[in-house]
Amino acid sequence: MQRIEAHASCGGVQEVWQHDASVLGCAMRFGIYLPPQSRERACPVLYWLSGLTCTEQNFITKANAQRYAAEHGIVVVAPDTSPRGDAVADAEGYDLGKGAGFYVDATQAPWAAHYRMHDYVANELPALVEARFPVTAARAISGHSMGGHGALVLALRHPGRYRSVSAFSPIVAPSQVPWGEKAFAAYLGTNRAAWRNWDACALVATAAERLPLLVDQGEADEFLATQLRPELLEEACRAAAHPLQLRRHAGYDHSYYFIASFIGEHMAHHSRALV
Repeated sequence: MQRIEAHASCGGVQEVWQHDASVLGCAMRFGIYLPPQSRERACPVLYWLSGLTCTEQNFITKANAQRYAAEHGIVVVAPDTSPRGDAVADAEGYDLGKGAGFYVDATQAPWAAHYRMHDYVANELPALVEARFPVTAARAISGHSMGGHGALVLALRHPGRYRSVSAFSPIVAPSQVPWGEKAFAAYLGTNRAAWRNWDACALVATAAERLPLLVDQGEADEFLATQLRPELLEEACRAAAHPLQLRRHAGYDHSYYFIASFIGEHMAHHSRALV
């Protein structure tokens, strides 16, 4: 492991680390905010998953989450969105390949060799964080857009792993929208039945744990009607009696201006579950 950034922030420190990720077969970077409380005791952890085109930098530089993490005594870990490096497969466009890992474990060539972001976020990264940093085993997860999809799927697929989950503008039904259909066909193959294992709307129907879902969605989001479709999650949760708080916000778009406006409320939501 190599620390490549360290910045004092809100009484704590924002760091960026690089390590060799065995499950991905490449070097990976992640941001970690250590609140001031972590100097005295181990703290719970919130994992943040970013969206298409992002790296670990977007959230740590734009969301203003450090202020609230310091207030609540929460460590925040923000990994990159896909494997990186010259040996890693890529594609034309922003919505497949590097920067677009979709938090699935790919089964199709050439993606299967490196694109195992679900396994990385669920297993390898937490094991590393819990071995190297002053954290407890209490975990929460959140994310934005593609990362919101990842957060919901990880929470639903791993009952008991996370104490809380939230999402901003998530892709709730990737099997039914263009972004997801393109990525899933490439990473998972053309058998749509296999896609259901990576689709939050499908997973709520058989969820073994009724972990409440907190979702914030901007009504001025340019991707709302075509790629995000939160009404599908609303319908799926209603049918399964799965607890969902879906908050719609007039005037807000898909950007980090939206995330920064409500990240404090999400941090408070997670703090209540992590104590």
